[in-house]
Amino acid sequence: MSETTVRLEPGDTAPDFTLTADDGGKVSLSEVLAGGKRVVLYFYPAAMTPGCTTEACDFRDSLGDFSGADVAVLGVSPDAPERLARFREQEGLTFPLLSDPDKTVLRAYGAFGEKKNYGRVVQGVIRSTFVIDPDGTVAKAFYNVKATGHVARIKRELGLG
Repeated sequence: MSETTVRLEPGDTAPDFTLTADDGGKVSLSEVLAGGKRVVLYFYPAAMTPGCTTEACDFRDSLGDFSGADVAVLGVSPDAPERLARFREQEGLTFPLLSDPDKTVLRAYGAFGEKKNYGRVVQGVIRSTFVIDPDGTVAKAFYNVKATGHVARIKRELGLG
């Protein structure tokens, strides 16, 4: 692991950001939090790949549980908004997908850096998820998560089933 990689922990202030969404609009973490919601912010490597599709569809299928508990879900990848729009349409995703092409937000959350890929160390997106309280504090931070079963774990951690 590179020493320059930031790792957020519970109690840290979540870095604020404004990113372009799949629909071309702008989404700011501070604006979503201002609505009094908690936010599940997840970072994934690439739209329309098997693991990322599994994870996104799990969030889609659980969105009612999250929404019912006043929790917003936001997905972030380096993909262009147009690719994210195709991904959303193709998979029927019902939450915002945000584009971070220069990886500024990914780096701020420690979700970009050295990782192992098929036994080699490479630079890339580290699949990560954060639960952020309405006051902007990180409540939970998960790094190097597996796409399969991860959403169920988040729901358990939040007492949603």
